[in-house]
Amino acid sequence: MRVSVTDAKGQLTELVRRAEAGDEIILTRHGHAAVRLVPVRVAQDAKSRRALLESVRSAAAEKVTPGPDAARSQDFLYGADGLPE
Repeated sequence: MRVSVTDAKGQLTELVRRAEAGDEIILTRHGHAAVRLVPVRVAQDAKSRRALLESVRSAAAEKVTPGPDAARSQDFLYGADGLPE
């Protein structure tokens, strides 16, 4: 279904309902397609979102590798007297 933006202003609620029902709604400006109304995907429920977060956290924890101590990472810049070399 193609509707001009001007006409859509008066029937926006109906156009949104039709888009949610699966109809393709294309808004036109000066006879050219400008935008398409599409329904938003339903967000994941809290349980599946939590499971996804936990899987990401566990995968990240497995990738952690210990590195050099940050407190001593700049020691090569200084001599035994504590002054820059």
